[in-house]
Amino acid sequence: MRVLCAFPEAMPSSNSRPPACLAPVALFLALLFHLSFSSQVGDRRPLPVDRAPGLKEKTLILLDVSTKNPVRTVNENFLSLQLDPSIIHDGWLDFLSSKRLVTLARGLSPAFLRFGGKRTDFLQFQNLRNPAKSRGGPGPDYYLKNYEDDIVRSDVALDKQKGCKIAQHPDVMLELQREKAAQMHLVLLKEQFSNTYSNLILTARSLDKLYNFADCSGLHLIFALNALRRNPNNSWNSSSALSLLKYSASKKYNISWELGNEPNNYRTMHGRAVNGSQLGKDYIQLKSLLQPIRIYSRASLYGPNIGRPRKNVIALLDGFMKVAGSTVDAVTWQHCYIDGRVVKVMDFLKTRLLDTLSDQIRKIQKVVNTYTPGKKIWLEGVVTTSAGGTNNLSDSYAAGFLWLNTLGMLANQGIDVVIRHSFFDHGYNHLVDQNFNPLPDYWLSLLYKRLIGPKVLAVHVAGLQRKPRPGRVIRDKLRIYAHCTNHHNHNYVRGSITLFIINLHRSRKKIKLAGTLRDKLVHQYLLQPYGQEGLKSKIQRYQCCGIM
Repeated sequence: MRVLCAFPEAMPSSNSRPPACLAPVALFLALLFHLSFSSQVGDRRPLPVDRAPGLKEKTLILLDVSTKNPVRTVNENFLSLQLDPSIIHDGWLDFLSSKRLVTLARGLSPAFLRFGGKRTDFLQFQNLRNPAKSRGGPGPDYYLKNYEDDIVRSDVALDKQKGCKIAQHPDVMLELQREKAAQMHLVLLKEQFSNTYSNLILTARSLDKLYNFADCSGLHLIFALNALRRNPNNSWNSSSALSLLKYSASKKYNISWELGNEPNNYRTMHGRAVNGSQLGKDYIQLKSLLQPIRIYSRASLYGPNIGRPRKNVIALLDGFMKVAGSTVDAVTWQHCYIDGRVVKVMDFLKTRLLDTLSDQIRKIQKVVNTYTPGKKIWLEGVVTTSAGGTNNLSDSYAAGFLWLNTLGMLANQGIDVVIRHSFFDHGYNHLVDQNFNPLPDYWLSLLYKRLIGPKVLAVHVAGLQRKPRPGRVIRDKLRIYAHCTNHHNHNYVRGSITLFIINLHRSRKKIKLAGTLRDKLVHQYLLQPYGQEGLKSKIQRYQCCGIM
């Protein structure tokens, strides 16, 4: 189960507010499924959790948080989102104006929205009208040709934003689109496994739809440009990118930019390798294209969006940083935890798997700090399982443990932004499914955005017995993270604290608040899997707010 709790000295009411220092404390405790693990939290009232047979007696853990100075401060948009260009291919881009999708996205704002993925480097921009206008006949395209007629201006402007185009799509239209997307998903998977990718055409109208979604959702768009268009001397061919830049500038679109996606895979995907120094030169070329365009003269530029930092990838990053380390505003990389073709539910609970990310962070930081000490580092495109994910696993309650630990670990180790792949699309790694229903990781992300602020606090724990064994690495099975509470949450005043805890032990842990947290009232928010599926459940039961 997962629990969110809060402890104030005095509960806020309509007539009074608690003191500004450590008044309310929000405690977000992520604890395991009640059939295999159990938990008790707090020093006043235990959570109503059944004890599973065979579990050991609970252990008392003393918990305190240092409130003098934050150990890290991450970006206000720390938890951000990604959309893959495959939504052009499978048709979902035409449905980004859905009122339901916009509402769900707005729940996670403020955030960045990265438009990028495996097909970034096969994306070509054409300033044409929507090709769907010229199509006809039965099937999804018959409805898509009248797409613009289905769009209506919102009568209630979203936070008084003007000009947002919000659509109400008929059920039959959505059903036909789901059928089309399922067929196209098979094509996309075949391309991915064979490493033979077809080009994608992004029209001006499609870019308008993408920007409308980002802008109306309160998200800042980051657009990844095609880096695989190459001249004979292997330098970057910027003609298509320049056309896109000019069009978006004419529309006054506020966009940040990237170039390429996982350049370490170019030889496999395209048969042509691009080394780090050449990629650095390409970024400098992109910067020179942006500077004469008034609206983009100070636009942010991010990269190089490398893959898992193995030896060859670190060499590419090293060459890139030598040439263009000062050109980018943040250094970016991607991470995938599990091979989606071989995955079991208990894989999501393995401490060894959770710790792979920590090793990667240190490798990236070592290279970045060699050339540009203090440069911001982003994890762009984090995903639990590859190849589109695994049904009933990567879209289930179980995947939340990896996701929550990722958020805690990245902030604790100083990563400025993490971008979740993906907000919405076909597959099983997403926050929202094809029926526009939020999945468990969406609710986890929503609570995180509501409660967690950018200031990271040091945690002090006593009571855990750690007995080292020769030749064996001791891994933490009780993960505790602390932040100042989000100051935009008006239920808590400045000075509040949020904690979240993951218990991977096969025994109960009783958390007793000590030091600065002693005798604070607690709000607890409980997330549990709903139904008979247990860890594989796609529905969560939400309970708020017990006082401990």
